[in-house]
Amino acid sequence: MSVTSAQIIREFGGPSVMNWEEFALPDPQPNEVQLRHEAVGVNAADTYHRAAISHPWQVPSPPCVIGFEGAGVIEKVGEQVSEFLVGDRVAYGIPPLGSYAERRNYPAEKLLRVPEGVTLKEAASIMMKGMTAHYLLHRTFKVTSEDTIVVHAAAGAMGLLLCQWASSIGATIVGTVSTHEKAELARAAGCDYPVVRSEQAFSDVVRNVTAGEGASVVYEAIGKDTMGQSLDCLRPLGVCAAYGHVSGPPDPVDVIQDLGRRGSLFITRPAIMHYVAKRQDLVASGEAVFAALQNKVIRPNIVRELSLEEAPLAHQLLESGETFGSTILVNRNF
Repeated sequence: MSVTSAQIIREFGGPSVMNWEEFALPDPQPNEVQLRHEAVGVNAADTYHRAAISHPWQVPSPPCVIGFEGAGVIEKVGEQVSEFLVGDRVAYGIPPLGSYAERRNYPAEKLLRVPEGVTLKEAASIMMKGMTAHYLLHRTFKVTSEDTIVVHAAAGAMGLLLCQWASSIGATIVGTVSTHEKAELARAAGCDYPVVRSEQAFSDVVRNVTAGEGASVVYEAIGKDTMGQSLDCLRPLGVCAAYGHVSGPPDPVDVIQDLGRRGSLFITRPAIMHYVAKRQDLVASGEAVFAALQNKVIRPNIVRELSLEEAPLAHQLLESGETFGSTILVNRNF
C-alpha cells in the first residue's frame, strides 16, 4: 500500500468536477504492475468520460479517475507478471481508465515497452493517438498514394498525426480547420488542401480536387456539425470512419437515403479497444507507432505541458476549440 495523488471525480460535469486528492493505492494484483507516471496524455475522449457523454459501457462510476494514455516507470510487479521488471520504461494508450494520477496499477498485458531514443513525454503524448492513426490509415481503410482523404480537425493532436502519416504514404489530403493559423499548421504537417470550415464547404474542395469523383475515406472527428457534408464528399463505395464527435453525436443516418443514395457508402464507428484487443495486435500497433516516431514519419507535436494538478485547465483549453497539437500533463514529483 502506498499513498499517491490523482484527479478524483465524484460527480460528472465540467472541468471543475476534477479534484486533486490523495488516496491509498494498493499493491498491484496478479498480472498487474504499479507504475509512476512521468507524463499523461490529454484526449478529447477524456472530456466525454468526465461529462458522462460517452456510451454507457465507457463511462466510469464515481468516484473515479479518468484518462487512458500515459508513460512512466514500473515500481512494483504483481504475481504472474513475467514480461516486465521493476525499472522498465513503459507506456499505454487504452483503458482501463485512471491515468490522471501520479501512480496507478495497470494490467501488464496492455503495457508497451518504450524503446531507447523515445522519451516518456513523447510516448505519453502519442501512444493512444498514434495507435489510432495507425489503425485508421492501415486497417479501417488502407490508404494508398492513389487516395484522396479528408481529415477533420487537421491541426489537432490526432489530425496532425493523420496528416503526417498519410503524407508519407503519398495520399492527397484535404483537411478541415477552424482558423487560418490552424490551416498553416495542417499544411506544415502535410495537408495539401487545408479548409477553414466557416469560410468554405470542404465537400466542394474535395469535388474540385478529385474532378468530381469524391474522397476515398473521411476521418470524421467532429460529429454533428459535419457528418452530412462528410457523406456528401465521398466517392461511391467510400468510407466514413466516424471516430470522434467533439460537436456532439451526429444525427441518425438513414441507410437507404444517406448511404445507398450517395453511392453504396460505408460508415463505421472505430474504437481502439477493438483493434488492439489481442496482445499481438497491440504490440504490432505500438511497434509501428514507435518506428514511425523514430523514423520521423510522425512527430509528438507537444505544444503544451501542464502539471497533473492543472488537468481542469487542460480540459478548459481543449473544449474551447482554440488548441492545436498535443497537451500532456506532467508529474512534477516524478
